[in-house]
Amino acid sequence: MGNDLIQHEQHNIGEICTRQQCAAGRGDRVALRFIPAYGERTDYSFLELDAQSNRFANLLQQLGFVEGDVFFTFLPKLPEQFFAFLGALKLKLITGTLFSNFGDDALLDRLGDSCAKGVILRKSALKKLGRIRNRLPSLRYVIVTDSDVDLAPDILSLRRLLADASAEFVTPETSPDTPSVLHYTSGSTGKPKGVLHCHGSVLHQSRTAREVLDLRPNDIYWCTADQGWVTGTSYGIIAPWSLGVTQVQYGGGYDAEIWFAILEEEKVNIWYTAPTALRMLMREDPGIFGKRSLTSLRHIFSVGEPLNPEVIRWSRESLGREIYDTWFQTETGGILISNQPGLPIRPGSMGKPVDGIEAAIISDSGNLLPDGEQGNLCIKAGWPSMFVTYLNNESGYCSKFKEGYYNSGDTAYRDADGYFYFVGRNDDVINTAGHLISPFEVESALLEIGEVAESGVIGAPDELLFEKVIAFVSLHHGLEPSRELELKIRLHVTNRASSIATPQEIVFVDAVPKNRSGKIMRRVLKARYLGIDAGDISTLED
Repeated sequence: MGNDLIQHEQHNIGEICTRQQCAAGRGDRVALRFIPAYGERTDYSFLELDAQSNRFANLLQQLGFVEGDVFFTFLPKLPEQFFAFLGALKLKLITGTLFSNFGDDALLDRLGDSCAKGVILRKSALKKLGRIRNRLPSLRYVIVTDSDVDLAPDILSLRRLLADASAEFVTPETSPDTPSVLHYTSGSTGKPKGVLHCHGSVLHQSRTAREVLDLRPNDIYWCTADQGWVTGTSYGIIAPWSLGVTQVQYGGGYDAEIWFAILEEEKVNIWYTAPTALRMLMREDPGIFGKRSLTSLRHIFSVGEPLNPEVIRWSRESLGREIYDTWFQTETGGILISNQPGLPIRPGSMGKPVDGIEAAIISDSGNLLPDGEQGNLCIKAGWPSMFVTYLNNESGYCSKFKEGYYNSGDTAYRDADGYFYFVGRNDDVINTAGHLISPFEVESALLEIGEVAESGVIGAPDELLFEKVIAFVSLHHGLEPSRELELKIRLHVTNRASSIATPQEIVFVDAVPKNRSGKIMRRVLKARYLGIDAGDISTLED
């Protein structure tokens, strides 16, 4: 694999996904079929994708952006999301994507930590940005997609900027180790960490799209992931277009009727989605599936959280298709362990390492563990899409590696035939509907509420979401819980963190358990919630 992607040592992701496809004779092929939640669908060929991303690269260059500057998109699914992302990469900017439902604190953490120089958004997001703008001294330009005129000297109209931007752009030669995509991932005890990748990641993303997802030149592909997350960039932008494959993008949210209409009418061949969405489909009226022809659908893949055996059985019975579970992380940049066509599925298993990936189960003391024993899921370092640092946190990055292995933070085991099985996280990070939530971020948002004295946040098992967010709240003396206060708490977390971080349950308690050094004992909270033994509590505060 791989060398056919690289022309004259040009590893630039933006160039490979656009101009190189045109040079290979695919210029007139549909690259993007954008289906809005309301209105008419629009097709963009690879020639148009190249021209639009060139225009974006040119306007950024005219504004004074240079290699290494940080630029973010803060958009829902829109064509501008894709043009901006690829255009910024062509200019060799460090390019990040922000989930459009992020709240003030989540936005501030990411734009501030990265010293972002620019961001593109819709007018509806200006109020949110405005509340934190004075705390972002590095942010020089805000580009607005849906305004005909500039709204301030530094709040600029994309439409006006594009009117003066050339559709021709010569992408500078880009080495594989040139920084490219920046995503932030949640930690259990501190601020989100900026995970930085390089342009050479395209080699692994492209190869796994071809060898694992089985993408073929004339396929129609649909990845439902939001571009605010790594799946939405690695496999919702880079991988399919690096192979010249047409992809569908739907601008709306989950809707079983619409989703199955898209699968049928667009003749989707490869569908990549999340287990939570599949579990939601299991609850729908079977008539939704029965009236649709899925003859074009060759494979279904899932990502983001463990895939329940029940979902696999449902798909076999209701859709007549296997679902192949895949495992990767923000840090890995691409699929490392997977079920895939040709490999018999063992329900409950993540599958086997993809070609070129060496995975192992390692104890806390650094010893390789035998088959059947649980331990840390670790990957031999050096794969092409491996992250290169945590931005501004080199010590945190170094702590993830030991004896040449990357520690994923997941607990797993391997069976005698080489299949890997996920057991859980070995930290407190919550996986809700495939999104990793920092309990620390939610706890911090809760403590901003005047009535809240203490807070502790955990994840608890949930049939639909995999894990749900549970908030334990202790109120100041003399205050009583109420429905109104619960609503206030939920709204505040949504506005400060994000809608996906909003607690599904709020439990009012007299006090939040801490150890003698003041650290919240989340395992004690979890044990109490689940009604199980909390284990050693000798360090608990009296």
